[in-house]
Amino acid sequence: MVNNRKSSWLRKWLIGLAVLTVIAAGAFFWYVNDYYQATTDAVEALQSDESVTITETDDAITFAPNGEDPEEGVIFYPGGKVEAEAYAPLLRRLAEADLLVVIVKMPFHLAVFDADAAEAIMAQENGVEDWYLAGHSLGGVMASSFAADQSDEVAGLIFLASYPSGDLIDVPFPVLSIYGSEDEVLNRESYDEAQGKLPDDYTEIVLAGGNHGQFGDYGSQSGDGTATISTVQQQKQTVEAITAFIENSHQQ
Repeated sequence: MVNNRKSSWLRKWLIGLAVLTVIAAGAFFWYVNDYYQATTDAVEALQSDESVTITETDDAITFAPNGEDPEEGVIFYPGGKVEAEAYAPLLRRLAEADLLVVIVKMPFHLAVFDADAAEAIMAQENGVEDWYLAGHSLGGVMASSFAADQSDEVAGLIFLASYPSGDLIDVPFPVLSIYGSEDEVLNRESYDEAQGKLPDDYTEIVLAGGNHGQFGDYGSQSGDGTATISTVQQQKQTVEAITAFIENSHQQ
């Protein structure tokens, strides 16, 4: 009788565990498949032309300036739950400024699942002498994690509406932080606290009228502020800031 009760209890426990597992798996599947997708403009920016050649694999998209063998490259980590293709217009403009640019296609569109993705890209593109790590939102957090661990391999770190997860005070490379004045997604309390983890000479640029989502082209982001400049204007100013940052880093 006792054994029957134990068997019945165990059977119910296993059934309950199986049900919870199915529910958890379903919730995760729903979460990772509810992501921001590239707009039509972003998809059109993925076409190669006389100035930029674009190649795409299962793991990354590369924007290479034609007729150039860039010595500087940018590895970009996309924001959380944002399709990598959504950043094509911004990254294309960087490539037009004679930079090799590679954006990582993150598993489940979340950089937390492949924070070390830059390592393989650096190994493949061995013609680049100076690599800059950049990331938007969650992508910036994870890019900073890689940069801190591989500081000898990184020439600079660029945050777009983001901040570091760990201590970067003594890193040997310069840091640039850019965000929009109308950004209501970025946690300003966490952002302000994280500034104490950055080098004293880091550069901060606030884009007047910019918001969180306009660094990419994926439509309106939930909870974001209303931008008073266009997406094109925000990205143009971002490219100008990044290229100036890279140029200045060579003069230091």
